Order: sequence, then structure tokens, then C-alpha cells
Amino acid sequence: MPRTIPLALALTLVLALAAPDAGAQRRAAAKAPAGPTACGDFHAFANKDWLAATPVPAAGSTSALGELQARVLEQQRELLSTAMNAPQGNVQTLLGDFWASGLDEAAVEADRANPIAPLLDRINGIKRARDIPPAVAALHQVGIPVLFNFSADLDLADLDRHIGYFAQGGTGLPDPAYYTRQDEEARALLGLYNGYVQQILALTGTAEADLAAESQLVIDLETRIARASHPVASLRDPRQNYALVPTEGLGKTWKRLQLPEFLAAQDISDDSVSIANPELFTALDGLVGSLKPAQWKTYLRFHVGDAMAPYLSKSFRDAAFDFRGRVLRGEVEQPSRERLVLHAINHAAGQMVAREYVARYLSPASRSRAETIAGEVRDALRSAVERAPWLDDATRAEAVAKLAALKVEVGAPVRNVDYTVQPMGRGSFGGNMLIASTWHHREEMKRIGRGNAQRRWPVQPQEPALAYDAAHNRLLVSAAVLQAPVLDMSLDGAAHYGSFGALVAHELSHAIDGKGRHVDARGEIRDWWTPGTDAAWTDRLNALTAQYGNYDYPGIAGRKVNGSLTREENAADLAAVEIAWDAFSQALPGAEKDAKESFFNAWAGLWREQVAPAVAEQRAGTALQAPGPWRSNGPLSNLPAFSETWGCKAGNPMVRKDEERVGIWR
Repeated sequence: MPRTIPLALALTLVLALAAPDAGAQRRAAAKAPAGPTACGDFHAFANKDWLAATPVPAAGSTSALGELQARVLEQQRELLSTAMNAPQGNVQTLLGDFWASGLDEAAVEADRANPIAPLLDRINGIKRARDIPPAVAALHQVGIPVLFNFSADLDLADLDRHIGYFAQGGTGLPDPAYYTRQDEEARALLGLYNGYVQQILALTGTAEADLAAESQLVIDLETRIARASHPVASLRDPRQNYALVPTEGLGKTWKRLQLPEFLAAQDISDDSVSIANPELFTALDGLVGSLKPAQWKTYLRFHVGDAMAPYLSKSFRDAAFDFRGRVLRGEVEQPSRERLVLHAINHAAGQMVAREYVARYLSPASRSRAETIAGEVRDALRSAVERAPWLDDATRAEAVAKLAALKVEVGAPVRNVDYTVQPMGRGSFGGNMLIASTWHHREEMKRIGRGNAQRRWPVQPQEPALAYDAAHNRLLVSAAVLQAPVLDMSLDGAAHYGSFGALVAHELSHAIDGKGRHVDARGEIRDWWTPGTDAAWTDRLNALTAQYGNYDYPGIAGRKVNGSLTREENAADLAAVEIAWDAFSQALPGAEKDAKESFFNAWAGLWREQVAPAVAEQRAGTALQAPGPWRSNGPLSNLPAFSETWGCKAGNPMVRKDEERVGIWR
């Protein structure tokens, strides 16, 4: 026993050395402002260390999910560098050569316009009107859409197949109205565009004395296309872009455009395509016959140079960035060489990158954990639907059927991709871009036809993505998203439910909420909600609108959150914590307080962010999601389990009165 006395003295000594003036310490503590508390501002409490270490940027934003995106890009760089230095197999050899050719800026400069020389020769060979459509088809084959757009997308009358969509395009400005508007802003933009067209034409062979005249030929043709095009706003509704017509009669309706031959060149043999603006194609058919071949050659030559400019020598890149980057997108500086090349490879050879990324970075443990939690969350949502008092029996039955049919796909899609492609080599980045883009177009065209729709994802596995695919009633979980802060395998299981599980619940709620109500369990497009369910849903949305409309917008003095703009996503966030908490409680029924706290800490950790004032101002008027602090706190203030876990009392900011709480699935 006497041996304990020196130990006690030693502890006393340590404490004394740590705080030589206890009275001064108490006085300082009394003067210091209190830190955030769980019941006062949970977002600030849970993220206090990160927020303290991460200053508000002068421009842009920093966030947990932004850090994930940066990590994913670094993983892609590492993958491509390994493929460049020590490739294993054909796909890695292709990617490694593509990467090496892009990083070799000296070789890109020496290559100048050589990569597009064969395309320009083909265009310069146009002699008469009937030569124009084959040249158009050939450019589409290499991924350069001119005159119009043609792509694979869902058949709105049969969601199990993709069809070919002939749609408007072929203009260099993003809105057809810019060609016809007479206001000062539009005229100024058209003038800047004229200058850009001249730059590209000069780089692709036009003599200086002919630049003004030839640029006007390009703008004249594009203006004619624009006049026959629909307003951009009307294109946001997919139904406005859909009008099925049989392929059999295309050659008779539009004789000069040679659309049957165009489809054959893209290896399309389907029996129907969509042409929602036949008047446009009538106008294009007329232009093929009425405009001189010289005008068409100039137009096509410009669009080849414009499309390929980012991947060619500096004079091309600078011209494209000065107009498309600075003027159209408001960018201040060009992306780094690595970023430009990485974007190009993901754009043209994304499926190759996906194959290697999944093999390298998706562990079996992460995949298994994600599949387990996603299944549990789906079951929890189905149970909640079965007991929700605001659903009537008819709506409830359809919702249960839809959730029973819902599929979960983790990591990457089941795909049948032919990786056979012309060898790239390391000598020409622009040439490799055309090789990869041609391969990409070929694989995209294979989507057209019956039975192919579900073999593709609308997101890439090497991009952080967790999304509900309404057309095919499936949850898509990319390989890249299965890491911190979404699924951090170094944390305890409770945290997985608060982050990954909640995001799954957020997305799955869209299967049966105001968005999912328009596609039923059989994949038919119809509204399966009853008026009573619609009224009950609207009541909940209105209550959330009022709640969020009282929140101050972070970083903007005197501004409130637009609760009407964000209400659909606010409802999905509330559903996220409700359903994820149910799944967590079912999976870990005896969870201790620490585990419960981990659940909520993980949720708040998803939404930590620091946002520059200018970005905050822009988001306040356009973003469909609430700012990070309210994505954290808003749903939790409505969840009784939160205040019970943290011991919050009535009157605390994170505790709502019972009559003010909104519940969707609890």
C-alpha cells in the first residue's frame, strides 16, 4: 500500500506542471467563448476540428466530398502512371500509351495539326452535294458530331431498350438564340465567336486574307441551323425530345441527308429512331442541296479544329480556352497538363479506366459491406412504407412492389465491352484521342437495340457516385464512392450506417417519393400516387419549406435558405436519417451510446464544407440542396433519436417541439 503514495504525488505533480495557476485558468475559461455543443449546433460540434483546420477559401469551396473527389483523381493518376511504366495486359498498355502521349507536351507541340490532317483531307475532297452527308457520317464515327447530334438513349415507350436519337446540334454557341437575338450582349458574344472561328480556321489552313469571309460562311450556316432549332428551355423535358419514327422511310423523307447511309455507317440496324424536330431535318436537307460545297467544307473544317483544339498544340489550346473557357465558362486559368489529359482519357476511354480502377481499388470487403447495408436499408424502407399512416392502401401496395423489385448494383455495371482497338503508341496525343473517341462512339452505338439498356450505367465506376436509376429501378453504387467519408472501413459499423447507409436511404427514397411516383413497379411511365397521398406528401414538403426558410444562409448576411427550391432534397435528407437509423437499429439492436453517436457524427461528416462568399451567393439562388450545416442539422432536429442519444433538452436549438417535427418514414 505505501507504494501508492509516490504515484499519487507524481500525478499531482504532472497536473501542477500542466496548470501552474489554476485560478488564472478558471478566469481565462470564463472569458473564452463556449465551443459548439451537440445540442446547440451539431454540425459545428461534430466537425469542429476540420472546420478549424480548413479556412474559407478566397474562391471556390472545400468539402468532405470534394476531398473524396480529389483523392479519386489522384488514384486515377496513380493507375495511369502504373500503366505507363509497367503495363499488365492490353487495356493497361492502351491507357499507359494514351497517358504518356498526353503528358509529353513537347511531342504535342511538334505534332501541331497533324492528328486532324486526315480528317481535313477528307473534307477538302468534297466536290458536290452528295459528298457532304458521307463526310458528316465519318466525323460522327470519330466522335465529332456535326450538323446534328445522334446518340443512344432510352426509348420512353420501352425503358428496357435504347434507341438512336437524332437531335439538334451542329452549332458552336450553346444556345441557338445567340445567333438571332439582337440585344447588345448576344451581338457582343457573336462577335467574340467570330474572332474564335477565324483563329481556328487560320490554324486549319485558311489564308489570312480569306479569314473574315470564311468565318462568315461558318456563322451563316450555323445561323440557318439555329433558326430551325428549338429553344434550349424546351429540351429539358425528355418527352419534348422523343418522337419515334420508322427508319425505313428516312431516305424518302429526307433524300439529300442520306440518313439510312448515316445509320449504316454507325452500324445501326434498329427499326426506329427518334426525330422530335422533323422541321429541322427538312431544313438541313434543303441546306445540303442549296449551299455551295465550299461553304460546307469551311464549316466542317472549323468544327474539326474546334472539337480537337484542347488536344492539339498550344496555339489551338489557347484559342479554345480564351473563348470556351474564359468567355463561355468564366474560367480564369487553363487546367494543368495532367488534369487536361486525365479528363480526355476519362471522356474517350472511360470504360477502359473503369475496368482497371475497379480491379485496383475496389476491395471485396468494401463491396460486401456496401451490398449488405444497401439491402438492409432497402428492407427498412419497405417496412417503413408498410406502416406509414399517410399512404393509402393503393399507393402503399405499389410502393412495396417497387421496392421488392428494386435492384442494387455495386462497383461497376455488368457490361459486354469489346476492348479491341487500334494500337495507340506514344507519339501522338491528338491521334490517340481520335482512336479512343472512335472506339467510344462504337461502343455507345452498341447500346442501341433491345435488351441493352441495363448493361450500362449513366455514371462511371471511377467517379464517386451513388444514384437511383429511375428508368430501371436500381441503385447504382460506384467503386470510387466506397471510401471515406462515405464508407470508411477503418471506422466502426455504426458510422457506416450514418454515412453510406444514409446516402443509400436518400437515393432509395426517390424510388417512391415525388420523383419516383412517375414510374411504377413494372417500369411503366405513369403516376401511381392517389390524390390523398399527393396531398399528404405536399403537407410534409410545405412544413419542411417553412423550417428551412427560417435558416440563415451560411456566409451571406441577411440571406435565408430558399426552402422552396431545396424542399425535395430536404425531404430526401430527412428520409435518409430516418431509414438509416432504422436499419442501424435493426442490425445492431444492442448498440451502446458511443455507437449511436458514431452514427450521427458520420452523417454530419458528409456535409462539412467551407465556401467562398461568391460561391455561396451563386448556390443560394440555384442549388437544389441546402448548404452543408443545414443538411447536417435540419434532418436531425426532426429526429427524436438524435436528441435522445445526445441528451438534448426542450429549448435546445437541435430539439424541435413535437408539434413542429416533420416525419416522413417514422
